[in-house]
Amino acid sequence: MKSLLIVAHGSRRQASNDEVRALSEAIARENTEFELVDCAFLELAEPLIPQGLERCIERGATEVVVMPYFLAAGRHVVEDIPGEVAPVQEKYPDVKISITSHLGASHHMTGAILGVALDQPQ
Repeated sequence: MKSLLIVAHGSRRQASNDEVRALSEAIARENTEFELVDCAFLELAEPLIPQGLERCIERGATEVVVMPYFLAAGRHVVEDIPGEVAPVQEKYPDVKISITSHLGASHHMTGAILGVALDQPQ
């Protein structure tokens, strides 16, 4: 089973974490590529990345695609997220775990930014 794990930073503000959860639920409803869509956080909220990965695996995932929900390739994207994924990959060598590029690197971002900017009330 192919799973998508959206990884956000995490916030002390519960509403921010709930936004990520709601986004994950919306993607789960609207996609046909992933049988399971979930989210996890780097810090400040649960589940943390290792817990999120294990949750996907416990639910039957044989492949987990980790998508960093970050706008820029800072330390969290380049070092921290791979550092959290590596021990889980070692623990479950039969599960394919890959990390996509971060959200901000997507060629879709220009259209999304323009769409939001143009959607503002006049």
